[in-house]
Amino acid sequence: MYATEIRSRYRAGERDFHKTYLVGAELSDTKLLGINLSGADLSGANLSDADLSSADLRGANLLGADLSDADLSSADLSDANLSGAELLGANLSDADLSGASLLNANLKHSKLSDANLFGADLSYANLLKADLFGANLLGADLSYADLLGANLFGANLLGADLSYANLLGADLSYANLLGANVYYPTSLLAANLSGANLFGAQLQGADRMAATLTEAKLVDMHLESAYLELANLDHAKLIRLLYAVSCREIMR
Repeated sequence: MYATEIRSRYRAGERDFHKTYLVGAELSDTKLLGINLSGADLSGANLSDADLSSADLRGANLLGADLSDADLSSADLSDANLSGAELLGANLSDADLSGASLLNANLKHSKLSDANLFGADLSYANLLKADLFGANLLGADLSYADLLGANLFGANLLGADLSYANLLGADLSYANLLGANVYYPTSLLAANLSGANLFGAQLQGADRMAATLTEAKLVDMHLESAYLELANLDHAKLIRLLYAVSCREIMR
């Protein structure tokens, strides 16, 4: 199906285009509010500046698609393939991205507040200064992701893999990084949290956290039973911590 046909049929009131073949389609700056593109093949499509708010994109193939500055707020992207997709400045607030693949996707300056990213693959993704306020990242793979300056205020990172992630200057205030649930251990292996704000964050139950916390702000944090022997806390600010931690040699 051609992009012109999609536009024409959409304007006529049709909304169901599930499993449609739209590889490389030119749909930039197109209003597709509430459209059903579940299971559609949109790999390499140009959807920049498109209005896809509340769209059904479950299981859609958006491999390498251009969704920069697109409105995907409240869209259902569960189990969608967004690997290598361009999502610069995209609005994904309140979107369902559970189980989605965002491997190596560009999400710089994107809006992901209150998005559901449960079990999503965000490894190697570029999330520089992305807004993840209150996002659900339970069990998400963020290994090697670039979260420099990202807003993770109140985010649920329980069970997330943050190994080798760059969290330099990120805001993790009141975030749940580890919690007390042993069934969902969070990995911060070799993560860079230098200059990060961890005000009120929960790190209880941390196991062998070999993260870099140089000049990080650890204020009013929960560190019960945390194991920080391998953490680098050089010049970190530790104020009013609630802890019963194993922290031998952390300042060496």
